[in-house]
Amino acid sequence: MKYYFEKTTDYSFEEAVEKVTEELKKEGFGILTEIDVQATLKKKLDVDFRKYKILGACNPPFAYKALQEEGNVGAMLPCNVIVQQVSENQVAIAAVDPVASMQAIKNSKLAGIANEIRSKLEQVINKT
Repeated sequence: MKYYFEKTTDYSFEEAVEKVTEELKKEGFGILTEIDVQATLKKKLDVDFRKYKILGACNPPFAYKALQEEGNVGAMLPCNVIVQQVSENQVAIAAVDPVASMQAIKNSKLAGIANEIRSKLEQVINKT
């Protein structure tokens, strides 16, 4: 089982970040964290890296449900969505598959929640 959903687009990097953020919002997600991997690697290691952002997306009602069922599930939250420049004219957008993530947790009550979040994240990727 793949652990992510992915789509390659011809958006500029900045457009892709904006569009995926908009689509996440439509599905009830907010961005809790934004990590600029390119800037971080330059600052910490003085290396050049492609444009790459990790967006920590959270859907509060579903996060709340999951936390009620499994107190330590927070270690798997938020749902990460990445935007990365893969070539001069292409940007890839990928999201974690929460069903794959939740298989590591032995709690059957999380399966339904993970499937609902999976459906929302697939919609985000498909519409971006």
